Amino acid sequence: MAEFETTFADLGLKAPILEALNDLGYEKPSPIQAECIPHLLNGRDVLGMAQTGSGKTAAFSLPLLQNLDPELKAPQILVLAPTRELAVQVAEAMTDFSKHMRGVNVVALYGGQRYDVQLRALRQGPQIVVGTPGRLLDHLKRGTLDLSKLSGLVLDEADEMLRMGFIEDVETIMAQIPEGHQTALFSATMPEAIRRITRRFMKEPQEVRIQSSVTTRPDISQSYWTVWGMRKNEHWYVSWKRRF
Repeated sequence: MAEFETTFADLGLKAPILEALNDLGYEKPSPIQAECIPHLLNGRDVLGMAQTGSGKTAAFSLPLLQNLDPELKAPQILVLAPTRELAVQVAEAMTDFSKHMRGVNVVALYGGQRYDVQLRALRQGPQIVVGTPGRLLDHLKRGTLDLSKLSGLVLDEADEMLRMGFIEDVETIMAQIPEGHQTALFSATMPEAIRRITRRFMKEPQEVRIQSSVTTRPDISQSYWTVWGMRKNEHWYVSWKRRF
């Protein structure tokens, strides 16, 4: 008897998102996506334990994108990420996932980028804001980031934010968000400080645990090159170009 494989359509995602997934070459949901997407589509808070490479960005992006209102030009989804690199990566992914959703805009806010550039982007009324805790808190203190219409909050790699010393900023941001929003928290580990956040800010979260394995980390591969002498930088540049 053939084993039934869940598709993204089976999870309840609508045509514009399914079309984007097809464009991007997504064939079937990973375990974390299959578990999280239905809960988030139904408005539940989700506490996800999964490693990098498990597909968690799509796991929270797809259902939250489906639930937002493209006509409302105000931040409806806020994603907190520990580093500039991850913030940019998540913002690019959400832009790709929403490519067939007319009028949806994404902005990334992080340190090292000029405030005037970020202010111009915020004045355009993006529905999705992705950023690092420090820069997001700066904008909240300046009154340049309005979260009064927020419907979805994501803490991505929460344990990394704890390790890097951002957890107080995270709690300060969460305390300023109006009630009635949906929260998804993803972390590879679950130290007590993260558990405290879940108890304080989340509403009976649905816990999803995905064990790290080759099958749950399909987009990570390893390779190496042996180079010597003066040409090593040239080889590094070529390999970097091939990867990205």
